[in-house]
Amino acid sequence: MFFVLNLTHSVTLHPSYFGRNMHELVTGKLLKDVEGTCTGRYFIITIMDTVNISEGRILPGSGLAEFTVSYRAVVWRPFKGETVDAIVTSVNQVGFFADAGPLPLFVSSHLIPPDIKFDPNATPPQFTNNEDSVIDVGTHVRVKLIGTRAEVGGMYAIASIREDYLGCLQGAP
Repeated sequence: MFFVLNLTHSVTLHPSYFGRNMHELVTGKLLKDVEGTCTGRYFIITIMDTVNISEGRILPGSGLAEFTVSYRAVVWRPFKGETVDAIVTSVNQVGFFADAGPLPLFVSSHLIPPDIKFDPNATPPQFTNNEDSVIDVGTHVRVKLIGTRAEVGGMYAIASIREDYLGCLQGAP
């Protein structure tokens, strides 16, 4: 689910950048440091605007200036039970891996409907029901998140396509 959050971040600036356009440099460094990262609880999708940039504080011994920046950001936090669209990145006999935006996920063969079987003779390997559903690399699928795991630099999920309206998206390019 997407949220707009008020967040803060400390940005350090080298003395060679001190001057008239310091605020633009601080904002640019904030975008480079924060946008597209994962905090472990959510992904920071984009920064909408900066609310406040504090006065710089000189760090003893290095001469760097530290600014505390308050900003508003659009974040995405995946929840258990949420339905998301993903693109399959890898298929093997135990299931398939997919990416739902920045979130890597795994769908086990136990969480795939029983009529969709792994076909080891196909090139590339795929799950198919020998009719209209074929899951191979690049396939767009709709999945339901069963659980998420957070680590320091990212999040991972386990998902299922074993319910109604989940699985291959037929109209996907």
